[in-house]
Amino acid sequence: MMKKIVLSTIAAIGLSTSALAADLPVKARPVVAAPPSAWDIAFGAAIMNDYIFRGITQSNRKPSVAAYFEPRYNLNADWQLYVGIAGESISFPNRAAAEIDLYGGIRPTFGKLALDFGVWYYWYPGGQCFHPTCPNGALLNGNVIKADVSFIEFFGKATYNITDALAIGGSVFYSPSVLHSGANGLYLSVNGKYTLPAWGAITPSISAELGFWNFGTSDAFYAVAGFPGGIPYKDYAHWNIGVAFAYKVFTLDLRYHDTNLNRGDCNAFTSDHTATGVFTTNINPGGPGSKWCGAAFVAKLSADLTANTNLK
Repeated sequence: MMKKIVLSTIAAIGLSTSALAADLPVKARPVVAAPPSAWDIAFGAAIMNDYIFRGITQSNRKPSVAAYFEPRYNLNADWQLYVGIAGESISFPNRAAAEIDLYGGIRPTFGKLALDFGVWYYWYPGGQCFHPTCPNGALLNGNVIKADVSFIEFFGKATYNITDALAIGGSVFYSPSVLHSGANGLYLSVNGKYTLPAWGAITPSISAELGFWNFGTSDAFYAVAGFPGGIPYKDYAHWNIGVAFAYKVFTLDLRYHDTNLNRGDCNAFTSDHTATGVFTTNINPGGPGSKWCGAAFVAKLSADLTANTNLK
């Protein structure tokens, strides 16, 4: 009899406890945030009053537009793989009107040091041949240029963030045939950037770059009197300095560019179809002079976004 009473009491307590538990609110399981995606996409566009590449105009001192699209894959927090395609409007002597850039590489980061190694292909579609041996003949000012001036470069870049505001960097690029001329090219540059205190929502910065391009000798297509096998292009230095103002995804960059190339040697390298006069040098005997390598002021407005940051 006592055993039955004990079992009945335990059963009653169990039922009461179950009923009480059923009336209590159920706690939701904590929501675990999904890990950030390893994939990302950077993209953007720009407009500028002149497209300058290593101190030399690519747009005949006229406005240019640009855009790029760059998928990225983060192996981890310190290693990133990427490929990209970019385009700029240009005005080349062979009548090519666009530069299409195809590139890719890897970006490792070691603390304050960021590195970038890759390959870059400059494609200039739509060109025509101008040479006494071509159906078009030479350009009106006597210059010659190939129909295809596309070329490839291999590169390495480094940026070291001394502080959150100050960064310095350098780069090296090598091409076996710059502008498909037959002349190899080794390009070296150093740069620096200092970010100033913000003005409300605007972040200003100042930056500068000094670069040097060393060349080999072109093939016989560009031969001139005294150099029947091709032109030993003139090595040159270029520099730029400017100030930029960043607001959200937009940046306004105001920059001064210049080189140490004279007008004759500039003409020999660029085959400038607008070159005029006579500016004789060893590699430009009796040839016209180009203003494409001289001082220039460039205003550029750009927008740069990434999918993981700006499209969420």
